[in-house]
Amino acid sequence: MDLIIRRAVLPRSAARSAQSTAPVDIGIEGERIVAVEPHIGAQAREEIDADGSLVTPPFVDAHFHMDATLSYGLPRVNASGTLLEGIALWGELKPQLTQEALVERALQYCDWAVARGLLAIRTHVDVCDERLLAVEALLEVRRRVAPYMQLQLVAFPQDGLLRSPRAFDNMKRAIGLGVDVVGGIPHFERTMADGAESVRMLCEFAAQQGLRVDMHCDESDDPLSRHIETLAAQTHRLGLHGRVAGSHLTSMHSMDNYYVSKLLPLMREAGVAAIANPLINITLQGRADTYPKRRGMTRVPEMLAAGIDVAFGHDCVMDPWYSLGSGDMLEVAHMGLHVAQMTGLDAMRACFDAVTFNAARILGLDGYGIAPGCAANCVMLDARDEVEAIRLRAARLAVVSRGKVVSRAPAARAALALEGRPQQVDFKLYRR
Repeated sequence: MDLIIRRAVLPRSAARSAQSTAPVDIGIEGERIVAVEPHIGAQAREEIDADGSLVTPPFVDAHFHMDATLSYGLPRVNASGTLLEGIALWGELKPQLTQEALVERALQYCDWAVARGLLAIRTHVDVCDERLLAVEALLEVRRRVAPYMQLQLVAFPQDGLLRSPRAFDNMKRAIGLGVDVVGGIPHFERTMADGAESVRMLCEFAAQQGLRVDMHCDESDDPLSRHIETLAAQTHRLGLHGRVAGSHLTSMHSMDNYYVSKLLPLMREAGVAAIANPLINITLQGRADTYPKRRGMTRVPEMLAAGIDVAFGHDCVMDPWYSLGSGDMLEVAHMGLHVAQMTGLDAMRACFDAVTFNAARILGLDGYGIAPGCAANCVMLDARDEVEAIRLRAARLAVVSRGKVVSRAPAARAALALEGRPQQVDFKLYRR
């Protein structure tokens, strides 16, 4: 074998038995996992002793904006911290963008992501710029990071499909260039009726092209912003079951409970997934409130209980909407756990799944998991289980992509406990 990871503890969602915590060996040949057994007798060119540490499939970010990442302060800082000023700022910045700068910032972020075990990202890319500058830049980034990371691009009409004169034509051009997913933003159209019409148009286009759909949907504190209902209905009408996600869904936080009791079964019937963005949702929502102030994040526990797939996304890192962030999906899970009050043991594990298994399922990633035949992508964490990983935002001891170790870091738990020193990370990146 090329690589064996010995004495690894698997997350509950990857273990053969949900109750099993016994360590296993993971055998890798080439770019595939070929064995997961209590003890592999064979030898390998390289071996890593996990010593009971958690080894998980890589983190997956189900919702991000890589075209805007690391642009914080350009052309100015978002003084109000609001969603609408962020959108206005992005409009000011677009004429100043260059493909070279977009590629450079995105590649820098991908370096951060790989070091944190984040090996798959669904990123929305603005198609309202007639030049499609950001589209071409991220297509180039996707090509360059393909040896070690999966990027899934969403054609996103940031200024509104109907509100922006050539947005639909630009979207079709972007899909023709190789963008993967159809996006939308119905709540940003001029009227509710226009928003519903944009959902219909985009879902019909996706059905014709055989594509997935992921819409920014109801990113609002308005309880009457109900485009998720339209999205679920169009999904059901067009047979798009299992291929559609609604992102943000923050208006659900403010909706009438009786209405939600009808909405959740509709989403479940249509197979529409939900993607919450805890860090950003609680930062941008509730801005017009005094007190009590709404959290703004969507109803994650209720959707999970209804059988709806839910993932978490990072959404933003150092851009016009959010001044912080580092590409750490455990930070996202940590915030999601707190704001959704998911502190039961199974609920905390569900937050880990929201940045791993659930997110991979929503993106339709092939070969995801820790089992024979799966892609040889995994992360060894300085933690014994999923809850400890979230609690500590555990160090990534090793990151394996396509069977190669692409990042290493020393164990931090003992040093942090005994000496209180900050973690020192030294990683190498596999880039062709």
